[in-house]
Amino acid sequence: MGEIYAKFVSQKISKTRWRPVPPGSLQTAETFATGSWDNEENYVSLWSIGDFGNLDSDGGFEGDHQLLCDIRHHGDVMDLQFFDQERIVAASSTGCVTIFLHHPNNQTLSVNQQWTTAHYHTGPGSPSYSSAPCTGIVCDNPEIVTVGEDGRINLFRADHKEAVRTINNADSSTLHAVTFLRTPEILTVNSIGQLKIWDFRQQGNEPSQILSLTGDRVPLHCVDRHPSQQHVVATGGQDGMLSIWDVRQGTMPVSLLKAHEAETNLHRNKLLRSYLLVWEVHFHPSNPDHLFTCSEDGSLWHWDASTDVPEKSSLFHQGGRTSTFLSHSISNQANVQQSLISSWLSTDTTKDRIEITSLLPSRTLSVNSLDVLGPCLVCGTDAEAIYVTRQLFV
Repeated sequence: MGEIYAKFVSQKISKTRWRPVPPGSLQTAETFATGSWDNEENYVSLWSIGDFGNLDSDGGFEGDHQLLCDIRHHGDVMDLQFFDQERIVAASSTGCVTIFLHHPNNQTLSVNQQWTTAHYHTGPGSPSYSSAPCTGIVCDNPEIVTVGEDGRINLFRADHKEAVRTINNADSSTLHAVTFLRTPEILTVNSIGQLKIWDFRQQGNEPSQILSLTGDRVPLHCVDRHPSQQHVVATGGQDGMLSIWDVRQGTMPVSLLKAHEAETNLHRNKLLRSYLLVWEVHFHPSNPDHLFTCSEDGSLWHWDASTDVPEKSSLFHQGGRTSTFLSHSISNQANVQQSLISSWLSTDTTKDRIEITSLLPSRTLSVNSLDVLGPCLVCGTDAEAIYVTRQLFV
């Protein structure tokens, strides 16, 4: 990977997202959005990544991410997604969902639309309510799906003032994240380790499918769908595990991968490995044999399952050192033609070994969010820093 550039922004960053490149465009990512949390005042901000490595007129390096504009956000930014080239959707800890509009002519952001009580807790036997954090959003223009701590699922449309569909009590536990499987179907993950598939074509309020780890109720915090094989899903959990699922087959994950962990010293110098939760997982949108995770332990990892890595040695690379790092497959795909299987589902002994690289030069405070687009990666941290590289595969 090429050099990664840091900028300290005096805000804890909870979410980072690249602005999508227009379809058919040959340009690379140039603009990203961030949302902050746990600050006296929180903001949604838009940044330009500049021209890294080139000398500016003063002889210095143009490496800084330039702030284009920002706007105050009420509450912590819990999730952030680009709706299109001009609009950004933000989820708030207050239960509000807001669409912000970017005005490139004067570089400002304004509120375009808002659903102030998208998520809330209701009091027993009472019409009163208290706000519940909106924990996850996913956009597929013109639709926006939101999930929350209240176990509620909302389907909004950008041109409607009210929800098009609401599934109250969709879950008795907190819904942490949501993604589209295909246009009418979404997948949610919750705080008791379940994946649930919902089909908006069905009128009922029950999921069409439930998947989980048998006997485990470890919270799942993030989910992403393979960009070209919609049945392949990756999740990250509070136990530091990365799980790969095939939603067509059974109700359990295909593979469990030991992910982020920390070493903790105990009495009498005994060493205990404690697992630290995975905040986000993302398949590379155009090169999905590559996957990226970030964690509470301050790490940012690149997982490479491509078949062209010579003699995969299952090595974890960090700071010039390597250590053994094995994946564990828990299903049998022997009856499926290997040529048709995603590299993440194959149990072939070579493909079952994954090359993992640590992308940050040193551990920091929690890395809360990441996004990848083409050769570019951005992540945000509790250390009030944003890291960017434009040479991901160099």
